[in-house]
Amino acid sequence: MEDKADMSFWEHLDVLRGTLIKIIAGTAICGIMAFILKDEVFSIILAPKDSSFITYRLLDKISASASGTTADAFSVDIINTGLAGQFVTHMKIAVCTGMLLISPYAIYLLFGFLSPALYANERKYSLRIVISGYVMFVIGMLTAYFLIFPLTFRFLGTYQVSSEIPNMITLPSYINTLITMCIMLGILFELPVLTWILSKTGILSARVMRHFRKHAIVVIFIIAAVITPTSDMFTMSAVAVPVCLLYEASILIAAGNGTSPRRKKQAF
Repeated sequence: MEDKADMSFWEHLDVLRGTLIKIIAGTAICGIMAFILKDEVFSIILAPKDSSFITYRLLDKISASASGTTADAFSVDIINTGLAGQFVTHMKIAVCTGMLLISPYAIYLLFGFLSPALYANERKYSLRIVISGYVMFVIGMLTAYFLIFPLTFRFLGTYQVSSEIPNMITLPSYINTLITMCIMLGILFELPVLTWILSKTGILSARVMRHFRKHAIVVIFIIAAVITPTSDMFTMSAVAVPVCLLYEASILIAAGNGTSPRRKKQAF
């Protein structure tokens, strides 16, 4: 670590280049593996389109125990309308999967490159922030995959204005909606981490968050309306409601960080 601190600017650039090469190479390797394991990868991605998906089965069990009724089985057809549509989608999913699989190693390498420039107390807090941020991002993606997207897809994919009009969802529409929801929910789930940082430095307090709660809820619904691929109220609410709950949890996090802004700055 001391050797890294004593390196020149150009030596730091060489280390950064080596780090980026490792990340790119790892992404390529994981992407190639995902490309080869096409059936396994797409069985996970396309699972929410059928009523056998775990979320639907759990909801049916809850509904059966509560009211004695279960939802009808369903399966929405996914179609391809472009000549190269399936190949392009295959490549996109392979790249996204490679980036997702390599992300822990990439974060480890980048933090290892940046950490020598930090003081000991800064390194400790930075490590907490990086780990917490990554965990919350993954939780957000899992929430989108197992809860938000299935509920949205089941409602919109089976909704019909007439029985004479069948639903056939295009492959790009399905994939783009899934990817967008996973990424956006992952980003929005960083709210508690951001709140912890701001409250720790004394910039934000639980009192301020409570005072502007109504304004925050309006902003959350506006952001949900902007980032969701579809423009319906159901999808917007499915994204906004979990974020509103995260906002309430963030108030508790801010309240637990102390009361005095001066003490917060000293602690950080």
